[in-house]
Amino acid sequence: MSEHDRYARQITLSQIGPEGQERLRTASVVLIGCGALGTVIADGLTRAGVGSLRIVDRDVVELNNLQWQVLFDEEDVAQGLPKAIAAARKLARVNSEVQIDPIVADVTPRNVERLIEGANVVVDGTDNFETRYLINDACVKHGLPWVYGGAVST
Repeated sequence: MSEHDRYARQITLSQIGPEGQERLRTASVVLIGCGALGTVIADGLTRAGVGSLRIVDRDVVELNNLQWQVLFDEEDVAQGLPKAIAAARKLARVNSEVQIDPIVADVTPRNVERLIEGANVVVDGTDNFETRYLINDACVKHGLPWVYGGAVST
């Protein structure tokens, strides 16, 4: 399967085109948080053909994650897999051309800059303001764009 065949539908969009697809292919994204929001983002980026995706999450997959967190399954729960590793395994089967780097870690003032190193953009899929502030401060310091989202409540 050629790269053009894989991405033909998004390349035909005037907002993306061949140039946009090339930008995606060479982009390095750091995703912090691989819960309900993060799994959907990781899946979308992988299917879109992002070049490199670093997934940072501290948690393991639990049974109550399976309702909303689309990359995980019962086998992940049974194995007690960390979310970053379980997600990376699934995503590698979706698109083997994407370089996926799973990091099992809590984001702290001591490691946040190292975690975002080399990124073109940081995506925040976390569920707490303390981490969001750490990501913001590091991205502002290094002039990196970052995107965040979240649920109002569940």
